[in-house]
Amino acid sequence: MRFCSLFLGVSLTALAMPAAAQTTTTRQGTSTPVTVRTAAPAPAPAPDTTLRDALVQAYNTNPDLQAERANQRANDENVPIARSRGLPGADATGSVSSSLYNTDANTISPSRQGQLGINLSQPVYSGGAVRNSVRAAETRVEAGQANLRGAESDVFTQAVTAYVDVIRDEAIVRLNQQNVHVLEVNLQATRDRYEVGDLTRTDVAQSEARLALAQSQLRSAEARLIGSRENYIRVIGSPPGVLAQPTPLPNLPEDVVTAEQIALANNPFLEAAQLARDASRYDVSVARAGRLPQVSVGVGGSYYNYLGSLPASQAALGANSDGLSTTIGAQVSLPLFQGGRPAAQVRQAQARQAAAIEQVTLTERGVVAQARSAFAAYESALKVISSSRVAVEANRLSLEGVRAENSVGTRTILDILNAEQELLNAQVNYVTAERDAYVAGFTLLAAMGRAEAKDLGLEGGPLYDPAANYKRVRRSWSDWNDDPEPKPVGTPTRDTPAQGANVTSGGLDPLLQRPVDTNGSNP
Repeated sequence: MRFCSLFLGVSLTALAMPAAAQTTTTRQGTSTPVTVRTAAPAPAPAPDTTLRDALVQAYNTNPDLQAERANQRANDENVPIARSRGLPGADATGSVSSSLYNTDANTISPSRQGQLGINLSQPVYSGGAVRNSVRAAETRVEAGQANLRGAESDVFTQAVTAYVDVIRDEAIVRLNQQNVHVLEVNLQATRDRYEVGDLTRTDVAQSEARLALAQSQLRSAEARLIGSRENYIRVIGSPPGVLAQPTPLPNLPEDVVTAEQIALANNPFLEAAQLARDASRYDVSVARAGRLPQVSVGVGGSYYNYLGSLPASQAALGANSDGLSTTIGAQVSLPLFQGGRPAAQVRQAQARQAAAIEQVTLTERGVVAQARSAFAAYESALKVISSSRVAVEANRLSLEGVRAENSVGTRTILDILNAEQELLNAQVNYVTAERDAYVAGFTLLAAMGRAEAKDLGLEGGPLYDPAANYKRVRRSWSDWNDDPEPKPVGTPTRDTPAQGANVTSGGLDPLLQRPVDTNGSNP
């Protein structure tokens, strides 16, 4: 098994020097040692939100996922709708009439009449239309359930991306805040040395320019952090707290061939496309049934009453003022000519079947491309992490060396500023690569059909089962078995506060807390 274990922001802690460090330098032109002490970084606050917490919240309250579930419930109803065409039907009729004027009326005709009737009918043969309609609907229910699994994976992918984006951008803001802090100290030290004639106005200008650039980079990083936090609210439904590092991703494949094979076997969207193709075959049979005979049987009964208008002469002859009648019969309908409509419907169904077949190929191409590209992105990000880690350590040593060389006059202020910027860039690349690796790894799991709730350990609470609703309604026959009035499930976010760019301190790199001036002018 392969695991992706990411610790975003590690460049601020694990790759830093010890929490409390001492550096001894020597004043230029003197043998007096000067010790620069760095304070231990403040401990980071304990996390109050884990990735699992965020995924559970998205699973239960994300409106996109809730809408997909509702659409699937609507899809379930196509089965009882299709089955109803083969079940008995009953209807009742009633009428009351009174003759106001009739040129053919005579003294023996009743002028009023009331009638109640009931009719029962049962389709006997419909050319296979009902049977194939039910099969098509059942197959589309299965396809919808597969699509729902895919939608679930998509929401989880969005949630994971939003989660690690916040962690990454918080780390980058901390790095840029640290960089601004260091450059502010550097600028003050440079100005002090300029005042005593050790440096030139050019050195001061270089420090001022680098500080201004760092401040603009910090503003941009803060804006990205705000955007990531707002996107987190959009996907998850609540503001991010102090986020814990994400847990390792299990069951990642060892090679791209394995990833592709698993994806082709388990991807929910590909399964849905294949089932939709199968359902389209039944649609062709349904269309062909339009040219076949239709047979049904029926029975009816009615009650009539002349409402007291039966003439006495008719009553004297034995006529009844009310009565019952019953009928039974069979109906056979054989289409002979329908203007070409049945053939057009068959051709239309066949064309849609062809489109469904091509959709399977298109979806398969997408799954293959997604699995391969996600695996490549994951592998690439792991290599970038390794290279960035080396770059961070190398730039750290380089900065230490440049500072030491500056203390003996062989390096300039600009050399130190450049070394600090290179270290910052390496640290930003490192935390960005960690985020990219985690997102690529999770995207790969989604392509392989392994990013559903049951795969992510969300079984702590009840999981949504689309089959439960289908079992409830598939054989429903009552005309009055409605569901309760729908109510919103997804949580609104209008009352959440607008997000800012404030971050909790994770501690500053002790090396970068040291001022540029290591030759003793700022002991």
